Order: sequence, then structure tokens, then C-alpha cells
Amino acid sequence: MSKLVKVGTVQMSCTKNPSENLQKAIVKIREAAAKGAQVVCLQELFTSLYFCDVEDYEHFKLAEAIPGPSTESLSSVARELGIVIIASLFEKRTQGIYHNTTAVLDADGSYLGKYRKMHIPDDPSYYEKFYFTPGDLGYKTFKTKFATIGILICWDQWYPEASRITALMGAEILFYPTAIGWATSQDEATNTEQYNAWQTIQRSHSVANGVHVVSVNRVGFEQDGAMKFWGGSFITNPFGTILYKASHENEEVNVLEIDLNKTDSYRTHWPFLRDRRIDSYQPITKRFIDE
Repeated sequence: MSKLVKVGTVQMSCTKNPSENLQKAIVKIREAAAKGAQVVCLQELFTSLYFCDVEDYEHFKLAEAIPGPSTESLSSVARELGIVIIASLFEKRTQGIYHNTTAVLDADGSYLGKYRKMHIPDDPSYYEKFYFTPGDLGYKTFKTKFATIGILICWDQWYPEASRITALMGAEILFYPTAIGWATSQDEATNTEQYNAWQTIQRSHSVANGVHVVSVNRVGFEQDGAMKFWGGSFITNPFGTILYKASHENEEVNVLEIDLNKTDSYRTHWPFLRDRRIDSYQPITKRFIDE
């Protein structure tokens, strides 16, 4: 029998007002639920602008405990609507220790736990190492009412090791809350190449692991117009086929029904997991192999 799950994605723009962003996200969660969504994923750090474009100590004031105020609000919504909510937040763990963290709320409103972003970038306009301590909870899966899900966050997207481990832990769907965009000074060819690489690497995680991938990005101009977040949220099937792709320009709430039993079919016909040579993979734990 098919195991069908309706997945909702919320691609939206943000303002400087955290409470305004939270309420906007809740409105869009309700919209997704009205369309039949059972699991709804929000974008990375949805309660604020993407503040990592500069190193500013004032931005640490945006952080909160997890569980905390935002998860309490979303828990109430999840319980009311009977849906799972995936919420990316700026976590204050204690004085001086902060994480880029995603919380998972089950359909009864219960807090299932959190995943802390493992790979932390440090690039122009993405100064995340200034704010975030690398995750120390390891890779995680969460057994929700509708599916066992794995969460990875933005920069984690580029690392096949992260998706492989999470899939091996039993994730039926990989979710990637994301905040990535184009510098407005770039030419169109560069923009196209960057987006295609970003999409391709995640599609490859679907193929290699035989699971659906759901990537949810923000959209709109931020950083005083110097950065355009490229939207383009998408969902792939377990062989990397694009089932849904959002625009690069607009806020979008989409709901797509996926069949989790497709994993068994693709893994049987393309048995990459069967043929793994785990006895030969010790070198992967090295930074670089010099000889």
C-alpha cells in the first residue's frame, strides 16, 4: 500500500520585526493546512531578516531558547491543525553559545526535539561563524505522526556525508530549511550557475539515498538591496526528478502529495545502498589524503 504524505512548503520574505515574521509564517502555515498539508516546512531563520550579512553583536538579541516562545506558539498551531511543523530558529543555548537550530513539532503539538546545523559557512555576506557554534547533537531523525523525517540546514546541503548519514538513520524525507541568494552585482550567467549547482547537489542526495528531498528557501531583497534571496524552493522524488519548483520572485505556499513507498521501488531497482563498500570508506574521515 502507498504511504502518502502531503508536504507543505512556505517560501516567504521577511522584515526586521520578529513577531511580524512569526505571525506571517503562521498565516501561511494555516494556508498550507487548508490545502491539505500534513507536514509544513519553513525556511531558515524565518523570524528575522538574514542577519549574518554583517558581524553585529546586536543581532544576538534575536536569539531565543528552544523550546521557547516561538516553539510554544507553533506548538499550539500544530496541535490545532493536526500537522507537523518544521521551524528553523536562532537558538540561545546559554550565555555566549548560540546555534542555528531547527525544531520539530508533531501533529499533537508535542516538541519532538531539535537539530543544530553542523556545517557553518563563513563567506562574504554569510558570516555565520561569528554567530553560530557548530552543532553537537549529531545528525537526527524525528518520528512524526506522518513520516520519519531528517532535518539538515542550508550549508549542510553541500555535504553528501550529511544526507547519507541521515538517510541511513531512517529518514524517509530530507528537509533543508535554507537562506541563500544572489549578490545583485552578479551577472545572470553566474546566478544561473549558482542556482543550478545548489539544486543539483540536493537532487543528487535524492538519487544516492533513494529519498524525497524538500528544500525551502526565502525570497526577496535584503541587506539594503545588495542581496536577492533566490527562492526556487523545490521537492524531488527519490530519483532526483523535480516534482515542484517555486519561482525566484514570489512568496509561495505549496502542498504536494508524495508517496514514501517510492523509496522501496527506487532502492530495489537502483540498489546503491546494497552495493556500498563500507569496508573501504575509512579515508572519508580524513581532511585530505596526501598520499
